Amino acid sequence: MVQPSLCFLGGLLGLLVMAPVLTASTPASLCTPLKTLNDSLSHRRRYMKHNFPINYSIRVYRQEIFKLSNISRMRLKVEGLDELVLQRLWFQVNQGVLKKIIRVLPERHPSRSYTAELERRFRDAEGVFVQAHPAEVFQQELPEKIQDVWDQLTEESDRVPESSWRLASPKSLVDSLRQTMFCLFRDCFTSEDTPQDHCAVFHSRRSKKTSSPNDETETAE
Repeated sequence: MVQPSLCFLGGLLGLLVMAPVLTASTPASLCTPLKTLNDSLSHRRRYMKHNFPINYSIRVYRQEIFKLSNISRMRLKVEGLDELVLQRLWFQVNQGVLKKIIRVLPERHPSRSYTAELERRFRDAEGVFVQAHPAEVFQQELPEKIQDVWDQLTEESDRVPESSWRLASPKSLVDSLRQTMFCLFRDCFTSEDTPQDHCAVFHSRRSKKTSSPNDETETAE
C-alpha cells in the first residue's frame, strides 16, 4: 500500500509544480524581444501609412482582424480562458498578418525592409515564447471556440469562402498587433508609476492618441 500512495503523492506534487507554469504571467525572458518588437512598431506610422496610397488595403482572413474587442469577446464566451491560450492565438494571428503585408510589397518598396525586420523580430519573440514553456503546453487541446478560430487561420487560402475575407489597411493591422500585445503581455509594459489598463476597449474616435511609451502614432484606424 505504501508504493501506490507514494506514486499518488508524487503525481500530485508534479501537478502543483506544473500549475504555476501553466497559469504564470508573461515569462521575464519574453519581455526583451517584445520590447524590441515594440521599438520597431513605434515607426509604423511612417512605414505602414505614409508609404502607401490613401485608403490602401489588403485582403486578410476575418479572424486576422484581431482587436482588443475580440479578446474581450473570447473571455466572455470561454469561461476560465487561460491567458496562455490567447497568447498562442496572438502569435498565430499576427504571423499570418505580417506575411500577408510582406507578400504585397514589391522588392523595392520603401516599406519592404522595415516590414521584413518587423517580421524577423516577431519570430524572435515567438521563439522565446515557445522555449519559455514546457512542450506539453502546446500539445494541449484548445477550447472549442478557440480551436475554431485556429482552424480558420490555418485554412488554405483557396478553400476560404469569399465571405471570410476582409479588407484592412496595413497600418490598422499593425496597430492592432501592438494594442493586443500590450494587453496580452501587459507584465512587460505596465509601469508601477503609470498603471494603465492595456486591455480596455475604447470606442471613441477621440481616444485615437495613446499615452503608451515609445509610440508616435494613433490607435487602430
